[in-house]
Amino acid sequence: MAEDYQFLQPYTFANGVTVKNRVVIPPMTEASAFEEGSITSDELRYFRIHSGGVGLFISPVANVSASGKGFEGELAITDDRYLPGLTKMASAMKQNGTKAILQIFHAGRMSNSHVLRGERPVSASAVAAERQNAEVPRELTDAEITQIVTDFGEATRRAIQAGFDGIELHGANTYLLQQFFSPHSNRRTDRWGGDVTGRMRFALAVIQRCHEVIAKFADRPFIMGYRLSPEEIETPGIRLADTLQLVDTLCGQPLDYLHISMGYAWRTSLNDTADSEPLILKIKRQVAGRLPLIAVGSVEKPADAEKVMAAGIDFVALGREMLREPKWVQKVATHDEAGIRYTISEQDLDELGITPAMWHFLTVRLKSAMHISNQPDYDKDQFDQKLAPHEGA
Repeated sequence: MAEDYQFLQPYTFANGVTVKNRVVIPPMTEASAFEEGSITSDELRYFRIHSGGVGLFISPVANVSASGKGFEGELAITDDRYLPGLTKMASAMKQNGTKAILQIFHAGRMSNSHVLRGERPVSASAVAAERQNAEVPRELTDAEITQIVTDFGEATRRAIQAGFDGIELHGANTYLLQQFFSPHSNRRTDRWGGDVTGRMRFALAVIQRCHEVIAKFADRPFIMGYRLSPEEIETPGIRLADTLQLVDTLCGQPLDYLHISMGYAWRTSLNDTADSEPLILKIKRQVAGRLPLIAVGSVEKPADAEKVMAAGIDFVALGREMLREPKWVQKVATHDEAGIRYTISEQDLDELGITPAMWHFLTVRLKSAMHISNQPDYDKDQFDQKLAPHEGA
């Protein structure tokens, strides 16, 4: 019975914000903003269609600095001129009591000079990512790092003023916050690098600045979450021991949740294939109840979501499934599970608010992982020990 599902129960954060259920739409790239970062009417329609059922709706990412744009069609929150559009966006995401969280980031070296209009990408160190056609970034100066910390704070102020219920700091998926923490992308010897403690200093500075801004500008309880990827496959790279130390430190920061970005919620170690315990359970044990956790990755059916709840995880995020079925929560709650769509048809894209730009991104990057109705499908369990093309969804 729907009444027995734990994921339909409300949750109250330590700061007093109550969400109506434990189901989350995670941040998913929709590549549908204007070229200079303003929100489009197509995006507003997409948000309205997909909001209303879940407790938390985390937005597609918005860049906080001009040097932080990672891809075309990306939202920007770099200037007050974006506030009117962001205000409409927050309103569109807050249908029927859904809480709207704006994810913010800096792409760092995961960009290129074409996207940055001739400017060279920047990062913690001048080390290229291990991917095809990656450019060698320029190492940020101390002053530039301090400015980016300020940019995160200004983005948080704008999110408050636009009416969002919170922000999520995107410290996952190899973007700048992760780049500073990674021994692959951070070879610095100053205060922003070195050992694990030095490499997490940038993230802690961003958290502290955003917390100060929330204390100064928020006239209501305002959520701040942090998203992280637990491992890297590069050598050197982030290993689980590093992440557990980071998690322990983050639990002492003024955060309201941690969001663990994986393509398969029950993934085991990418680097220690002999270890069969899911990473999310290792992280849960490290957190020890100090912060709520969001798990994500190939969760589709109510039984999948309830399995996450049964493991003691506080929230469960459904990414690609929410693209296919915006009324997932409503159908579960009204005993209409038989009506849930688990495939997507190209004939239904307009109904689902999926733009041609977003569909192109999804099919190029995710392919069969979208469960396209008339194309070959895939087995989500194949990503229990490797990176998925849909990390975080």
